Amino acid sequence: MNTAGHSEATAPRGLELTPFRGLRYDPDRVGSLAAVTSPPYDVVVRPDGLHHLQSADPYNIVRLILPEADTPGARNAQAADTLRRWRSEGVLAADPEPGLYVYEQRDGDGMVQRGIIGTLRVSDPDEQVVLPHEDVMPHIVADRADLMRATSANLEPLLLTYRGDGSATVTADLIDRTAGQPPLLATTTEDGFHHRLWSVTDPAALAAVRGELAGHQALIADGHHRWATYRRLRAEHPSPGPWDHGLVLLVDTARYPLRVRAIHRLLHGLPVTDALTALDGLFRVRSLDAPLSEAMDALAEAASGGNAFLLAGEGAFHLVDRPDPDLLARTIPVDRPVAWRTLDATVLHVTLLDRVWRVPDSPAHIAYIHDTAATVEKARRDGGTAVLMHPVHEDVVRDLARQGVTMPRKSTSFGPKPASGLVLRALDL
Repeated sequence: MNTAGHSEATAPRGLELTPFRGLRYDPDRVGSLAAVTSPPYDVVVRPDGLHHLQSADPYNIVRLILPEADTPGARNAQAADTLRRWRSEGVLAADPEPGLYVYEQRDGDGMVQRGIIGTLRVSDPDEQVVLPHEDVMPHIVADRADLMRATSANLEPLLLTYRGDGSATVTADLIDRTAGQPPLLATTTEDGFHHRLWSVTDPAALAAVRGELAGHQALIADGHHRWATYRRLRAEHPSPGPWDHGLVLLVDTARYPLRVRAIHRLLHGLPVTDALTALDGLFRVRSLDAPLSEAMDALAEAASGGNAFLLAGEGAFHLVDRPDPDLLARTIPVDRPVAWRTLDATVLHVTLLDRVWRVPDSPAHIAYIHDTAATVEKARRDGGTAVLMHPVHEDVVRDLARQGVTMPRKSTSFGPKPASGLVLRALDL
């Protein structure tokens, strides 16, 4: 026994996914499960989307993940009080026994994504178990940490991917077998996605999944700031303890490839005319008399041949491509892999924002928005510049992450993302 324990303790540790008692809405206490769900906190476009979700149902999850009050402290205290009240009133109730949760998403086009939700051991980057691919913004990590401390809860799962490549058969079989049974819940959200959730509590099945996943590493697809928050909070609390683990959804992209979309930028204080003037002689600029869909098609075509961006702000679109090679040579560091140096996000942040437009990367100057049309509309309404991006291929992201090279923050948007509000984790359960 001692020898076995010693070898287990010293063996390399991979993914350690453990069951938990999920905290879920009581469907009899809310208008509908769809009405209390939300996209992840950073996808909600404030304030429009926030107010829409708040009005959808008085118990919508945004009241926990994006509380509104005059000060940060008041917001977090309000979220903690709301969570306590909903639990005491039975609006949110804990499942009777710990389990892992099989989660399925379907859209109207036949796309199916399945994964497994559990609590994952929080690891350090040098362990190469959970691979980040983007930098994080310290103020967002601090904000999420304050909220998690106040609520003592993981309110929404991160999205992590791993590649089974035919080897993760136990987990894959369990997911598919479970998906053939009646679910704990099923709902369709207003974006047209169908969601189903099951709980797996059989000890033998849980042990088999845990053993198989221990041989894998994962890529953070969505949730870099919350993973950094998990790491910060784990360092603050005694170990072993509940802060050693964080809530995640794990998806095997060998079976269920994710979609990769771009995250766009809204430059608040830079009118598009000024942005275009500064590019004279440095990039090729072409104005497009076309609707948004056609302009995005033109961006995709231009991006296939090199760095390209689509600017908007006063009703027209401007395709920006073919950067001056001397400009890139002067501004892009040469001590990084070629794949990093040629990223659109690298050229945008290192060359355009830092050196040409001189726009600080702070919330007062830049907003990161997932929705293309919303970015364009906000730029038109506010007099700023929308910078629309073309997505990066997943293989590039994974290759850079394995090299330990992080991309500029908010370089990618993997999806579909898990809906927030289907299952929560309270650390006192």
